[in-house]
Amino acid sequence: MKKIITLICISFLLISATKYEAPETPYHPTIEGTWELVSHYNYADGVPTDTLLAADGYRQIKMYYNGKVMWTRYVPNDSVEWFGYGSYETTDSTLTEKLEYMSASMRKITNSDMKWDMELELDKNSFSQIFTDEEGNRINSENYKRLD
Repeated sequence: MKKIITLICISFLLISATKYEAPETPYHPTIEGTWELVSHYNYADGVPTDTLLAADGYRQIKMYYNGKVMWTRYVPNDSVEWFGYGSYETTDSTLTEKLEYMSASMRKITNSDMKWDMELELDKNSFSQIFTDEEGNRINSENYKRLD
């Protein structure tokens, strides 16, 4: 009996002295949130060659939530409206947007299926949507910072 009580006490002591640490899960950034355009890159041979910062007063905002995307652009001294709404899907390296509704100015320049397949580079507080040609060569990108 004495051995059993001693064994129980030692077991209790060992268990109580053990610190539980939850396994560390890797952080996986999400595109969900509100973003503001900060710059564009132009590419040559897959490398950014020009960085074009957003002009003073120019604002382009994108919001991604629950599979839906909405964006708007304000350009000072320009009465043309730019906005769109639709759905989106992402993988680790791609972003696909399919607009359902958009401004008349956007509709004039959009492709027939109103769908854009882009490369995606996503971090916690920034992302780039990179446009490619038919052969997969990078053309240009829009670069965003997280607002929310």
